[in-house]
Order: sequence, then structure tokens, then C-alpha cells
Amino acid sequence: MIERPLSPHLQVYRPQLTSVLSFTHRATGVLLSAGAIWVVYWLYAVAQGPSEFIGAQAIAAGWIGRVVLLGLLFSTFFHLANGVRHLFWDAGWWLELEPAYRSGWVVVAVSVAATAYFGWLLIGGAP
Repeated sequence: MIERPLSPHLQVYRPQLTSVLSFTHRATGVLLSAGAIWVVYWLYAVAQGPSEFIGAQAIAAGWIGRVVLLGLLFSTFFHLANGVRHLFWDAGWWLELEPAYRSGWVVVAVSVAATAYFGWLLIGGAP
């Protein structure tokens, strides 16, 4: 078998903020779809009665459930913020390099801040 070299762009390419945010937007969409399965299971448990619901709540209240909740919260806020950013792009705004990067960092900051705040509220920081 003849060994051929890789395309040069694979050796010199550096991920850019816009490409990383694009990939993350797609990944969070997939995670939100998977999270919908959890919501359906939870609603099923509610409909089945107290014993099934207690089991579902035990999973959600454990550390794995809390990590999943934080992941779903981040996915929700990131996907929402980046989707709004894309709406501005569709309107023809922020398409130049500097505004595109600035809006990208705003998406990251909003996602992290909203996840931290609502995670704190939901996981037990506030009464």
C-alpha cells in the first residue's frame, strides 16, 4: 500500500472561535435532543405513580443527575445565545471579523454565567 501524505491543511489548521462555536452549537443541539429523552422518562415516571417517580427523582438528585442537569442547562443557554447570534447574522449584522469574535465571546460569557446562576438556583443554592 502506498502511503500518501495528509493534506497540508490538516497539519497547519488552528481551530478558530467561530469554528469551535459552530461545532459546539451542533453538539449542544444533539445533547438537548438526548435530554428530551430524560424529560419523557421523567414524565412517564410521574404518570406511573409515586414509586416510579421517587426512583426518577433519586436519579436526578444524585451527583450524576446534577452533572447531567448542569450539562443540559449549559446546552440550553449556549444553543439559545448562539441561535440569537445566528439570527443577527441572518439579518446581515456582525458579519465582519471583529464583531463576529466579540459576539462569540458574549455567547460564551452569557452561557457560562446563566448556567452558573440557574445551576446554583436549581441545585440548592437559594431557598
